[in-house]
Amino acid sequence: MTTNDEIVREFCGLWASMDVEQMIAFFTDDAVYHNIPMEPAVGREAIATLLNGWAAVLDGIDFQIHQQVSVGKVVMNERTDTMRVNGASVPLPVMGIFELVDGKIRVWRDYFDMGEMTKAFQAASA
Repeated sequence: MTTNDEIVREFCGLWASMDVEQMIAFFTDDAVYHNIPMEPAVGREAIATLLNGWAAVLDGIDFQIHQQVSVGKVVMNERTDTMRVNGASVPLPVMGIFELVDGKIRVWRDYFDMGEMTKAFQAASA
C-alpha cells in the first residue's frame, strides 16, 4: 500500500515534466489548490486550468523537498521550487500542506512570498 508521504513525493516529482494529465489524476474531483497569495482553484477542472496555465509558460518546476512530515491524512513539506523558464532557473522557497483522502489530494495549500516570485520572474524575463 502506498503511503500519503509517498503519494506527495511522487506528485511533486511530476512537476519537472509539467505533465498536467498525470498531475491532475492525483486530485479528488472536489479538490482545492490554494497558492495562498492568490485565489484558490476549486474542483479538478479549475485546478487543471491553472496547471495548464503554468505549463504554457514554464519548462518545468523542480521540487526539492528539504523536510517532509506525514501524520494521518496530512503531509507537510518545506521545499525549494525551482521554476525553469526561458533558459533561466528561478528558485522559490515554499511551505506546502496537503490533505489526502483515499490516496488522492483533497486540499493543497502552498505558502510563499509573492514579491520574491515576481522579482525572480522579472529577472528571468530580462
